[in-house]
Amino acid sequence: MGRVTEIQCAVIGYGGAFSMGKHHADMMERTGVMKVVAVCDVDPKRLEAAKSELPGVRTYLSVDELLAKEDFDLAAIVTPHNTHAPLALKCLKAGKHVIIEKPMCLTVKEATAMIEAAKQKGVMLTVYHNRHWDGDFMAIREVVEADLIGEIFHVEMFGGGYHRPGHWWRSDKAISGGLFYDWGAHYLWWLLQLIPHPIQSVVGAFHKLKWHDVTNEDHVQAIIRFANGTVADVQFSTLAAAGKPRWFILGTEGAVVDRWEGKFSLHYFVNGIRAETQVPYKESRWFEFYRNVANHLLHGEELAIKPEQARRLIAIMEYAERSAKQGGKALSLPYEQA
Repeated sequence: MGRVTEIQCAVIGYGGAFSMGKHHADMMERTGVMKVVAVCDVDPKRLEAAKSELPGVRTYLSVDELLAKEDFDLAAIVTPHNTHAPLALKCLKAGKHVIIEKPMCLTVKEATAMIEAAKQKGVMLTVYHNRHWDGDFMAIREVVEADLIGEIFHVEMFGGGYHRPGHWWRSDKAISGGLFYDWGAHYLWWLLQLIPHPIQSVVGAFHKLKWHDVTNEDHVQAIIRFANGTVADVQFSTLAAAGKPRWFILGTEGAVVDRWEGKFSLHYFVNGIRAETQVPYKESRWFEFYRNVANHLLHGEELAIKPEQARRLIAIMEYAERSAKQGGKALSLPYEQA
């Protein structure tokens, strides 16, 4: 048998919101070694869009039909959050490599089932944490890794504002997982890259006070304590009448304050004298995700986004809610080793 030089791919979920199905297909084709051969969606109109945008692609209305009729290597799952685990498990058990849109799933139990299925079948499982390569995060990480602010001991992260959520599946808690599970997945991924220590405990506070026509929470908070003593306070809100910086990072030798304005403030000391400068964001490089996946499958390059890493942030969100329901009790997380 000759060496595999092309990866046959299927996109599961070609919804119109943010055109994410098309985004994944384009990224695959851009690698030059990944070929989109099939698209699956429950909406016939979206399948017609796929045929128009991806000439020659074959389309299916169900994953069962896709798996029964199509010979492919890798599936990208780009569907509502509560469907990620069931669909991924079908594909993994069929021996397919799987990419899941973030968040990975809704619970640690689901994440673990997928990780174990991938290991049993000897296939790849990863999560599309494309914002690992966001220009703002890469610039902040570079400052931290250069030790310009010393050892981080306190982090605050904030996202949101004051607005009525829209009426769609992302505002339906049973489908989305709740307010934390959208941008929270990005923020928590960033946080865990900057603080390379096990999580000691999570305390949650969840509020449902105003927007009763949707089921997502109005305001959520997770206070995360790491084994080295670092504490992070992560909040998302649709009830915040006043905003906060997106990043507020305190280190023993300086600080970072970022308001998502194309640059962030770096506070530091030169010969004991306080100084401040503005650091511009880098250029985002989302394609790095698919470049890495292709090289991992064809050449054995180390996978950049490992499923065990993605499971950690699912644990934070799930256990923050459990903590909130227990009156703010500090909870330890599974699979964390001090």
